[in-house]
Amino acid sequence: MRSLDDIREEYEFLDGDERYRLLIELGRELDDMPDALKTDATKVRGCSASVWVYPAARDDGTLHFLADSNAGITKGIVALVIAAVQDKPAAAVAATDITEALGPFDLKNQLSSNRTQGIPNMIALIRETAARYA
Repeated sequence: MRSLDDIREEYEFLDGDERYRLLIELGRELDDMPDALKTDATKVRGCSASVWVYPAARDDGTLHFLADSNAGITKGIVALVIAAVQDKPAAAVAATDITEALGPFDLKNQLSSNRTQGIPNMIALIRETAARYA
């Protein structure tokens, strides 16, 4: 997965339609999430599309997130959120201000409110999970 900084550098040079294409591409780059992990416990509430996020703790104390969505752009948004914390120590993930990290992408002005309404819930799920592991 690309770093959030690398994604931001590319994103800044794109116009609206190209930004949508980049988000869709980011979603396609996510690791496959097995259907068995798409449960009520991993489902993110409040999203207009179905979204699942599953944390996997690694032996070195880092968290690796698997995620999926049934909508291409939403899956790209999930990938963007995860890029801020992927493969970092649980304590670092819990302490990360993901909303601030996503600030340069100006998603609220780039996307419809339907597409962004679940982002706070995704962030909360990730941070709460990280806090439990930390």
